[in-house]
Amino acid sequence: MRNVWRNTSRFAGLVASVLILVVVIAAWTRSPAAPRAGAAPAAPRRGDVLRGRYSVITHDCAGCHGGTNPAAQGWLAGVTSPEMEFKIGPFTTRPRNLTPDNGTGLGRFTERQIFNALRYGLRPEDTPDVVITSRTPGQGNFPEHPHYLAVPMPWTAWRYMPEQELWDMAAYLKRGLKPVSNKVLDSEGPPDFWASEYTDEKYGGAQPPAFPTANEQKP
Repeated sequence: MRNVWRNTSRFAGLVASVLILVVVIAAWTRSPAAPRAGAAPAAPRRGDVLRGRYSVITHDCAGCHGGTNPAAQGWLAGVTSPEMEFKIGPFTTRPRNLTPDNGTGLGRFTERQIFNALRYGLRPEDTPDVVITSRTPGQGNFPEHPHYLAVPMPWTAWRYMPEQELWDMAAYLKRGLKPVSNKVLDSEGPPDFWASEYTDEKYGGAQPPAFPTANEQKP
């Protein structure tokens, strides 16, 4: 009887182990594949928009694009007075309307086009809705003659932010703001050639060099 009980217990344990293994394998095979670099994440959720809101606030987008907080008049609606313009040498640059207004803001652009603007500095009106596959102008599908965002937009630093954070910001600008009709005149320059230097590998391209470099150390 003792041997029968021992064999029954072993059989029950084996069955339980097999069932656990089946559940683990099923869960693993159903897990979505990791998105490729630059690929859009799943449809934005409320949490994505709220994280994007936090990034927009903490990165002081309003410092150039209008308003002082999300409840203030002119929040991210772009230039509304000459005092908000920037002089870069002989050129005048004007922070644009970031609200999702179709006629005067970002409403006519996709979230990927906004992402490409933040990551690569490419003006959304001159860049198609595509996954950028290169860091060098004229290679892959990176425009041979790219049109970059006007300075002082700090995209050369923002391109190092995590992709998901940039997607969250794009989601907030497209889905978390009410559209405001405010036509902002185009910036006058400076010419685009200056920015092409910052897409070169010697500056890290679209991503910073792998950690650690010769100037860094592992903690």
